Amino acid sequence: MHPDSKRKPIFIPGEVAYLLGLILMPLAVSLTAAADFGVSMIVAPAYLVSLKVSWLTFGRAEYLLQGVLFVLFCILMRRVRLIYFVSFLTCLLYGLILDLWRTVIPMLNPEVTAPGSMAMPVRIAFLIVGIVVTSFAVALFFHVYLYPQVYDFFVKGLTVRYHLRVTVFKTAFDFSMLAVSVLLSRLLFHAWVGIGIGTLVMTVCNGTLIGFFDRLLKRYFEIKPLFPKFAEHFHF
Repeated sequence: MHPDSKRKPIFIPGEVAYLLGLILMPLAVSLTAAADFGVSMIVAPAYLVSLKVSWLTFGRAEYLLQGVLFVLFCILMRRVRLIYFVSFLTCLLYGLILDLWRTVIPMLNPEVTAPGSMAMPVRIAFLIVGIVVTSFAVALFFHVYLYPQVYDFFVKGLTVRYHLRVTVFKTAFDFSMLAVSVLLSRLLFHAWVGIGIGTLVMTVCNGTLIGFFDRLLKRYFEIKPLFPKFAEHFHF
């Protein structure tokens, strides 16, 4: 008998897992931005806009751009349900927490420590930790009923609505975001800004790491909602 077969899974309320993911995800993004090897293709457009527009913080740019994507999502879904706005609420909270991390920790604050100005070992450590924490946070969101940020909600909702293959549509979405990032980088800065070796590493590693953490959570934890009746409202 496998040694883990008698192990009782550790119960974690889905709402707690959601909050943990909501705290860890912006921390991971802050770390990769500070490392300055390039951020994820998903957050790169917001990052580039925040660098160009002085009054826009990274977090504000995130929920503004995700707001535009949310409107497009509702148009493509051909309906608007009040419950959908939970996804936008998630991205709003994410943006606020992202700005908070980049304010309270000096090494993550670009006004105190310029991105990429740290010693190379520190930058590499930030990138690695950022990638790992990002993957763990995404895996957490897979196990909760509360809607994730608009980026992932967009993919999930449209694949269900139009019976599309998740892997194919997610790949198309990721490459679309990469194309937007490249275009913004060239138009706004006439150089490669926000996109680099870190972007490539995240693209290659994230899927594998997310799968690893997903299996780990299924094996050792039982993540269920504290309010199952409320959770039923979140089905498409």
